[in-house]
Amino acid sequence: MASRFHDLTVSAIERQTPEAVAIAFDVPEALRDAFLFKPGQYLTLATRLDGEDVRRSYSICSAPGEARLKVGVKKVADGRFSRFVNETLSVGDTIRVMPPEGRFTSLAGPRHDYLLIASGSGITPMLSIAKTVLEHEPDSTVSLLYGNRSTETIMFREELEDLKDRHLRRFSLVHLLSREKQDVDLLNGRIDGERVKELAERGLIDPRGSDGVFLCGPGEMIDDVAAMLTAYGVDEDRIRFERFTPTGEAPRPRAPSAQARKAVTDGVAVEVVLDGSRREFAMDETAGTVLDAAHKAGIELPYSCAGGMCCTCRCRVVEGETEMAVNFSLEPWEIEAGFTLACQTRPLSNRLVLDFDAA
Repeated sequence: MASRFHDLTVSAIERQTPEAVAIAFDVPEALRDAFLFKPGQYLTLATRLDGEDVRRSYSICSAPGEARLKVGVKKVADGRFSRFVNETLSVGDTIRVMPPEGRFTSLAGPRHDYLLIASGSGITPMLSIAKTVLEHEPDSTVSLLYGNRSTETIMFREELEDLKDRHLRRFSLVHLLSREKQDVDLLNGRIDGERVKELAERGLIDPRGSDGVFLCGPGEMIDDVAAMLTAYGVDEDRIRFERFTPTGEAPRPRAPSAQARKAVTDGVAVEVVLDGSRREFAMDETAGTVLDAAHKAGIELPYSCAGGMCCTCRCRVVEGETEMAVNFSLEPWEIEAGFTLACQTRPLSNRLVLDFDAA
């Protein structure tokens, strides 16, 4: 059941950089099917820190079929969970893990040309995609543009170099470093739209000729590069992205509309369908979102980031009307089809039915 956590034992912790580790989990035979994944998907990890339940999503860096299920975790300054993983978690510890989720996955079909653009720990889903494509699609090619501060901060550097050595004709690897000078000036600096365009014009990458352009990293990098790619002639449906967290460049949550304020003032009856079961709870003005109201009622709904990014809480509005405070992950077609994010959903009607089992 995708909404449920399982206790997994940490089988290995591999130091990648001074600020990042890769964590491997033992997956019991009984849970093998539950933890099957597509390259590019993520795991949601949860633990209790200072008496509080804390959960975060981390992309899987292993490829399907590999012996170990692994995620990469980079320590961030204000990240309680990432600091816990990098500084406290040990081999043999047990941690709660939700089965794989996510739609940032490799393309269907036997042959494609991929362009992967990653910054920092955005390499984790890219590594899974690259390894899988190079191993199982003998006619496909992969170009990876990877930005970091310095050589020391490059996650999975040895594994990437090994991939390059084993697939010389099908795997192109370009490193950009922002705080360490390289011999080629073009490769010094951060990844942004202008840099990607110049790399394309110099022939180091080929966005227009790629069947899929995958972006993973900070929101401002994704927005800038995606805008450039569209202006450069890359079809929007060939651009896929996975954000880290909203940044100062991201839109702020919208204030509740007058209709939303009236609905919760009058009281909202919410019904959710999850894993084939129906649960009901009330929502009033003390809860900001449906997810908040469910927690208040003691009902566990699937969620991870609670910031509108990861899509773990995606559900379909079966009855009633809603609005979202922010949305960083649902595609326009999904919104038109009636999907919403529970962590951002505000009712506009006095009855709301949400289906978490909807495909």
